[in-house]
Amino acid sequence: MAKLKVRPLTPDRWDDLLELFGPSGAYSGCWCMWWRVTSKEFSAEAGKRLKKRFKKLVDDEEVPGLLGYLDGELVGWVSLGPREQFGRLQRSPKLKSVDDTPVWSIVCFYIKRGHRGTGVATQLLDGAIKYAKRRGAVHVEGYPIDASRGRKENAAMFTGALAMFDDAGFEEIERRGGRPIVRRKTH
Repeated sequence: MAKLKVRPLTPDRWDDLLELFGPSGAYSGCWCMWWRVTSKEFSAEAGKRLKKRFKKLVDDEEVPGLLGYLDGELVGWVSLGPREQFGRLQRSPKLKSVDDTPVWSIVCFYIKRGHRGTGVATQLLDGAIKYAKRRGAVHVEGYPIDASRGRKENAAMFTGALAMFDDAGFEEIERRGGRPIVRRKTH
C-alpha cells in the first residue's frame, strides 16, 4: 500500500471531511461526537445538530482528528485528543481512567468503503501517535475491540482492533467487562 498522507482536520479541509462522512456523518448521524457528548445529547442531536457542534470544534481550531489521504483521495479519519475532551470516557465504568497519567486518547476510526482492511487504519494510528507527540503528549491510549473471538461487523470496529494497537507497541493496562484499555509512550 502507498504511504498515507496524514493531515489535521482544519477549517480548510472541512469539505473533504463532508465528502468522506457523507450525509449520515460517518455513521448514524454521529459526526464523531459520540465520545464528546452525553447519551441524552447524542439521542437528541444526532444528525444536523451534532454536525453543527462538530463544525464549531473545527472552526475553533481544536483539531478533533486527522485525515488520511491516499494519492490525493481522502480515505480515512481518526479522532484523538487529550482524554479530558471525551466526557463519555470519563463516565464509562469500563473505560474510565486507570490512573492519573495524562494521556491523549485515540477514540475513533472511519475508513472509506473499499479501503477497509488495507492498512489505512494502521497508518492513521501511526500518524495519531506522531501528532500527539508533536502536541506534547507523552502517553497515548486506545480502547480497541478484541476481535480474537470472532469477526466483528465494520461498524463495531470504530475504535480499532486490538491486534492493530498491539502491533503498534501498545500494551494492555486494564480490561474491564471484556474491553481492553491499551497505552504506549509516544517516544
